[in-house]
Amino acid sequence: MNIKRSIVTRVRVAFLAICLFAFAIIYKVGYIQLKDGDRWREIANEKRFHYQPVYATRGNIYSNDDRIMATSLPFYRVAFDPTISPDDVFAKGIDSLAIQLSRFYGDRSPEYYRQKIKNARSAKRKYVRLNSRLINYQDKKMMSRWPIFRAGKNRGGVIFEKLDRRFLPFGSLAKRTIGFINEDRKGAGLEFSFNRHLAGKDGEALFERMAGGNKPINDGTEVKPMPGFDIQTTIDINLQDVAESALRRALTENDAHHGCVILMEVSTGEIKAIANLGKHGEGVYLEDYNYAVGNQGRTEPGSTFKLASMMALLEETDLQLTDTVDTGVGSERIGGAVKTDTHGYGKITLQQVFEKSSNVGVAKLIQQTFENNPQKYVDYLHKFGLHQPLGFQMNGEAIPYIKSPKDRSWSRPSLSTMSIGYELKISPLQTLAFYNAVANNGVKVQPIIVKSIKRADQVLEKFEAKVLNPKICSDETLKQLKLMMEGVVENGTAKNLRSKDYKVAGKTGTARKVINGQYTRKYSTSFVGYFPADRPKYSCIVIIDNPQRGAQYGGDVAAPVFRELADKAYAQDLAIHAPMARRPAGVQPKLPVLHAGSQEELTVLCNKLGISAHPLSPEEDWVRVDTQKHSVALKPVPVKMGQVPDVKDMTLKDALYLLGNHGLKVRAIGLGRVESQSLPPGQPVAKGTIITITLNRNGATRTPASGTPANAIARVH
Repeated sequence: MNIKRSIVTRVRVAFLAICLFAFAIIYKVGYIQLKDGDRWREIANEKRFHYQPVYATRGNIYSNDDRIMATSLPFYRVAFDPTISPDDVFAKGIDSLAIQLSRFYGDRSPEYYRQKIKNARSAKRKYVRLNSRLINYQDKKMMSRWPIFRAGKNRGGVIFEKLDRRFLPFGSLAKRTIGFINEDRKGAGLEFSFNRHLAGKDGEALFERMAGGNKPINDGTEVKPMPGFDIQTTIDINLQDVAESALRRALTENDAHHGCVILMEVSTGEIKAIANLGKHGEGVYLEDYNYAVGNQGRTEPGSTFKLASMMALLEETDLQLTDTVDTGVGSERIGGAVKTDTHGYGKITLQQVFEKSSNVGVAKLIQQTFENNPQKYVDYLHKFGLHQPLGFQMNGEAIPYIKSPKDRSWSRPSLSTMSIGYELKISPLQTLAFYNAVANNGVKVQPIIVKSIKRADQVLEKFEAKVLNPKICSDETLKQLKLMMEGVVENGTAKNLRSKDYKVAGKTGTARKVINGQYTRKYSTSFVGYFPADRPKYSCIVIIDNPQRGAQYGGDVAAPVFRELADKAYAQDLAIHAPMARRPAGVQPKLPVLHAGSQEELTVLCNKLGISAHPLSPEEDWVRVDTQKHSVALKPVPVKMGQVPDVKDMTLKDALYLLGNHGLKVRAIGLGRVESQSLPPGQPVAKGTIITITLNRNGATRTPASGTPANAIARVH
C-alpha cells in the first residue's frame, strides 16, 4: 500500500508541476500580448520591412564595328498577391488563370495552381511565387493579358520581379575574352577587368519580408539604379570567327593540349582577334583560359626568341647577313652544353642560320659575342622591353622572366641556352608585341583591346596604344631582321606560307616542354610574323601546345592557322592589296559586245556600264546595236503586226516573246543568239504559222545538252 500511495503522490506532484508550467506560459503570452505587445509589434515591423539593393543593368560590350558581343537581357520571376483582386474579378478569372499557368509552365495541373492561389488568398498571404522559372519580356507581355493579371498591378496583384541575365549573341565566340564576373565580384576577361565601367551604380528600394520571398513596396523612397557604361573593343567579329575555327581545327587534327591565336594591327596595336582553346575531352576544345595573356601561357618560347638574339647580335657587332658560321654536323658543345640541329648544315650564312632555325648557329654566335660579358646580352633584352609586362588592359597579364647573371640559377650554359629561347619565360602576347615592333619600323606599341568607353553614342573615354619604346634598334638592324624573316617564308622552315597575293615575314618555333623539372619529348609549336611583308598591316602569333599526332614543328602545325587567318584578313582589307597596273597610254577600253533586243533593256544596261547609247528612234521598242568607237547607236527594228519580225542577233527570250506575240509557233535549234530564221522579215504571215530559228553561240551552232530536245516548239500566250 505504501508503494501505491507513493506512486499516486508522485503523479499528483508531476501533474501540479505541469499545470503550474502551463499557467506560467499562458501568463507570459498574455503579458507579451497585452503589456509588451506594442513594443514587439514595432520590432516586428522594423524587421519586416527593409531596404535592399536594386542592381543596375550592366553595360554592353561591342565589337569594333558596333556589333553586340555581350549584353544584359531582362528576365522576370512571376509572383502574385492574391489578396488584392476584388471577389468578382478573382472568382471569374481563377479557373482560366490556373489553366494558363499550367499550360505555360507545363509542370503542374490547373488544379494545383488554382488551389495554391486560393489557399494563399484564404490565408491572406500577400506574396506567392507562382514558379521559380524565369520568363522573358515577351512572356511578360503575354501574361499581362491573362485573366486577373490583366486588371493591373493594383487590382490584379501580379508581380514581375526583374532580373538581368548576361547574353552573348555570338555564342561561345571570344567567350574567354569577354569573360565573366560572379556574385563575389571575382572573374576574368573584359567583364572583370572593366567591371568598374560596366557595372553601373546600384539603386535601393523598400521590400517586405514575406513567406516565399520579398515583396517590393513602391512607396516613393526607392533610389533608381544607374546603368553601366558600354565598352567598345577592337575585336573584328569576322576575323575572330576565322581565328577560332582555324585554331580548333588545328588542335583537333593534332590532338593538342591547348592553343591560342592573336591578330594585331601593326601601327595601332589594336587586337583584331584573340582565341584561346583548351582540351576538355576527345576532340572537344573550349575557351577555358586566356593562354595568350596569362601565366599558364607564359612558357619558354623556343626558336621564336631567336629574333631577339639576332637583334642583340646585329646591334653589338658589324656582322652582315652574308657572313658565315660553321654549324658543323648539327651537334656541338657550346658554353658547356650540347646544342643540336635537325640536320648538319656545315658552314652557312647568318641569313641561313635564321631561315633554317639553327640552334648551333645562333648559340655559337651569341656565345662568341657575349661570353665575356653575358650581362650585356641581358641588357639588350631589357632594352627591347622583354623583361617587363606590357600593361595590357585586361587583368592577369603574366610577368616575363628573363634570367640574369646575378640570379642564383645562372650557370655557364645559360647564355647559349637563353639565346635559343630556353631558361626564360614570356607570354604569346609579349612575343607578338616584340615582332610587331620590327614590323612597325622599330616602334614598340602597347597592344590594346578596348578603344572606348561609351554611353549610347557619346564617347566618354578613348584609349590609344601607348608607345613603349620609340626605337628598339637601329634602322640597319631592322632592315636585316626583316630580310631574315622574309627568308624564313621564302626559303626556310615556313615555305608553306608563301602566297602569290602577298608576302609574309616571320619565324617558326618548336620548344621542348619541361615536366617535373625535366625536358621531355613534348613540344610547344608556334609561328609569329606579319603581313604583307613589304607594307605590314597585321602581326599574328599562333601557339599549338603538345601536338600528339606526329607533327611537331611550327611550320607544320602552327603556320597553317596563321595562313588561314592571314588570307581572310587580306581578303577583307582592300587597303593592303597591291595596286592594279595602269592601262598603257593610248589603249582604249573595249566596248562590250551588244547585239539586238529591247531598246529599254539595252539602254538601262548601257547606263549601268557607263556606255554612251544613242537611240536613233526613241519611240521604237526593238533595236539593233551599232557599236562605234566610244559609244553605241541603237537602230530601230521595224515591227508590224501581220508581218514576220526581224529577230536576228536577239536572245532566245526576246525572239520567243516577239514572234509569239505575232501568233507564230517557234521551233528553236541550237544555243546562243538567233543566227537565222526560216521566214524572212517583213513577209505576211498568218497566226499559227511555224517558224524555225537557228541559234549560234561564239560563231558556231551547238547541239543542246543531253536531255534537252534539239528542236522545241514554243509559243508565248
